Amino acid sequence: MGSDFYNLNYIVMNNLSEAFDKIVNRRRSSRMYDQNYDFDHGIVQKSLERAVLAPNSLNLQLWEFYRVVSEDKKQELAEICLGQKSAATANELVVFVTRGDLWNKRRKQNLTVLEKRFEGRELTKGEKNTLDEYKKLVPFIYFNDIFRITAAIKKFFGFIGGLFQPVPRTVGNSDLRADVHKNIALAAQTFILSVTAEGYDTCAMNGFDGPKVKKFLKLPFGAEVSMVVSVGKAKKEGIYGARYRVPNEEVIFKV
Repeated sequence: MGSDFYNLNYIVMNNLSEAFDKIVNRRRSSRMYDQNYDFDHGIVQKSLERAVLAPNSLNLQLWEFYRVVSEDKKQELAEICLGQKSAATANELVVFVTRGDLWNKRRKQNLTVLEKRFEGRELTKGEKNTLDEYKKLVPFIYFNDIFRITAAIKKFFGFIGGLFQPVPRTVGNSDLRADVHKNIALAAQTFILSVTAEGYDTCAMNGFDGPKVKKFLKLPFGAEVSMVVSVGKAKKEGIYGARYRVPNEEVIFKV
């Protein structure tokens, strides 16, 4: 029985590995989509629901995803995306938005879930440490005032503490801004690979007028547009030639 289980597990995992390899190799950025193709809009929702499962710092999930579906809104956003065909011919456009300003709200949500999960029993050391992360560490890292005085103080103490042991140093406004963009990039990549697995195509676009996209979506001050991803069924001419990558030995190293 045990041998059968491990054999079955090996077969399943091997099939998953082969499937993932096909997905990664199939994914290409499409600069033009077939607007006559019978597009299934349900795959966008399904893929975004997969994207929210992406890894992210301290599970704060400082992101929002906006589906632009109606034809007039798509064309309006396509113009803001500099009129790119990858935007103008897409069946949907998805805007990935960072919400670093929501760190305290998301911190409290995580803390509520954990406290309910741990309720009525003695906590382990690991569980106490997890609660302390949300009670102490997250506020220490994410709180900053508009004059950046807090960030300067945290950086100073980080420098002093770092002389004796490893300490978190990405505590300034620019550090945290970079952090939330890294996190949403993981979600965007999960979304892109999911769409690919469903038989459709995407293009992650950085060519857009950020302030105008923000105004288009009526986003609050603390939100930032990270990228716009177009979705559809690629036309043959929308894939620009054979894929090229820098040789592996120039980018993959063993330490």
